[in-house]
Amino acid sequence: MSGISVLTELQRQRRLLVTEQEHERLEYARQAEQWGVERCVARGIAWYPVSSGRAHYNSLNQLVAEVTRPVEETDVPDDEDEQQFEPGRQVAFFHVSGNGEVSYLKPKATVNYVRGNSMVLAIDHEAATVLSNNDGRLGIQLMADETTHRLMLEAIDRVMAARGDRLAYLRDLFYLTSPRTARFSFAPMRFPWLNASQEHAVNEVLSAKDVAIVHGPPGTGKTTTLVEAITETLRRESQVLVCAQSNMAVDWISEKLMERGIEVLRVGNPMRVNDKMLSLTYERRFESHPDYPQLWAMRKAMRSMQGKRGRGESVHQQLDRLRNRANEIELRIHNSIMDHCRVVASTLAGSANRVLDGTTFGTLFIDEAAQALEAACWIAIRRCRRVVLAGDHCQLPPTIKSVEALKGGLGTTLMERVVATHPEAVTLLRVQYRMHEAIMRFSSDWFYGGRVEAHPSVRNRSILDYDTPVEWIDTGVTADEDEDFKEDVVNATRGRINRGEAALTIATLEGLVERLGRHHFVEERMDVGIISPYRAQVQYLRRLLKHSAALKPLRQYITVNTVDGFQGQERDIIVVSLVRSNEQGQIGFLRDLRRMNVAMTRARMKLIVLGNATTLRRHGFYRKLYDYIRGLQ
Repeated sequence: MSGISVLTELQRQRRLLVTEQEHERLEYARQAEQWGVERCVARGIAWYPVSSGRAHYNSLNQLVAEVTRPVEETDVPDDEDEQQFEPGRQVAFFHVSGNGEVSYLKPKATVNYVRGNSMVLAIDHEAATVLSNNDGRLGIQLMADETTHRLMLEAIDRVMAARGDRLAYLRDLFYLTSPRTARFSFAPMRFPWLNASQEHAVNEVLSAKDVAIVHGPPGTGKTTTLVEAITETLRRESQVLVCAQSNMAVDWISEKLMERGIEVLRVGNPMRVNDKMLSLTYERRFESHPDYPQLWAMRKAMRSMQGKRGRGESVHQQLDRLRNRANEIELRIHNSIMDHCRVVASTLAGSANRVLDGTTFGTLFIDEAAQALEAACWIAIRRCRRVVLAGDHCQLPPTIKSVEALKGGLGTTLMERVVATHPEAVTLLRVQYRMHEAIMRFSSDWFYGGRVEAHPSVRNRSILDYDTPVEWIDTGVTADEDEDFKEDVVNATRGRINRGEAALTIATLEGLVERLGRHHFVEERMDVGIISPYRAQVQYLRRLLKHSAALKPLRQYITVNTVDGFQGQERDIIVVSLVRSNEQGQIGFLRDLRRMNVAMTRARMKLIVLGNATTLRRHGFYRKLYDYIRGLQ
């Protein structure tokens, strides 16, 4: 690919981003119009009604206000998985009249953080007026994520415009197969507590001048390896930037680094704020600084003087002096915070935060790199000189809502691009510590060329002696005249559902629990994940689980969610409902085999797949999977 082609590819990517942005904007407008308030609330994109709390200025001088939603007695814990409000997302206010008519109000707000049924919004004075006039019929609804799209478009523009600097060098290196990635030369270090492939990966990270990739299949200790690589890098550099696509992933690696005694600064508020995470945030560090009370007093005095600016020159001069002094103190606090941390951690979009302006890093670590759009990675890359990508491009891809953008190639990640252009930069972690060997083997053979092996400690782990670790229940031959195992389309969302298969999924779990014994299940603290690729099926399964008398005492051990909801998680027992059952052999997005890889590899000791073999075996992957499982039974 020539230099001109690189710019052409980036321009194409920019056009696809704009397509995705417009699709998302129109989709939110359509949902608001067609679904109605009740459906929007059920799908986690709206809260209604909301109660308004006190508006106040936080430590970063933002006007914020708390809103709360009612807690229904019928709520179940799994419903929390439908929550889609995240820090940084914009919301709109709406009002419902007495006759049920919904009207959207002009002011907008930004989510600061969410905790349970409480949300803090960053607002302006117009939005504060709306909240203060709340008559009990006020709601909030998510808007299209304009901020992240804007940041990605700005990042692409910055990369295209780069000339003769480090950003331009990395751009051309990532897109071109020549030259090879540069390396430092030194004797490999030993890490006896890591396995051979993990040790090799850490050494490859340390020796890379430009880019290194840690390819971590399920259960292979990617986070352990990444934490070790960060720790060793900090012996050579004063500070590093650590990013991930999701807040949850940033929080997870931040905790692991903190456990190693590394000083972490969390830029941006974690999605699920708790005391441990909150103590790492820039905001908490800022307000805990000894100079903060003085700064707060100055800001309070300035706000009280704002309305008096027209009353004389002395007020104006006083305000200027206070502002200059406040700016000096704020800069001193900021520099103190930045100087005392070794790791700055944020989401990729969060790396654009103004508190990082003027800061550069020797190394950027991106976890979950295979789930991030390339443009999102470039937001953070501009702040660094070399990049370490960690993830697995054989698992979940980035979320893209526009079919046109997806078909156009927007889903090709930076990690996939560098794997293709510079395979010498890739290290595969080869030993997994999660699954029974039989659960792992098919995934290893299909996705990783058979190179992943089970550690002896988990190779034969099982829920019962002589148990078959993997089963396929064929709903095509299970059906009888009293049960319908055909898929249906849910009109409201065009989602797929298979009621017969859902009922059989719950019955299968009930039978397994009966065979294990409830006391054994509880004593061993076994946990279960029920997974379906289709959200409509997940919601139906949750309703069935709620009404299962046999499973009611064990509800705390059972989680029902989509494949995306289980990314990065594991359970002793996984039951997968594939839903699709039709005479045409249509399987929809089950063709995205990376999702099935995630679903299968969440299980530690037992994997049960429910699906119509006749429908699914028309696809080569599912035919081989079915034959593999049948060979074990």
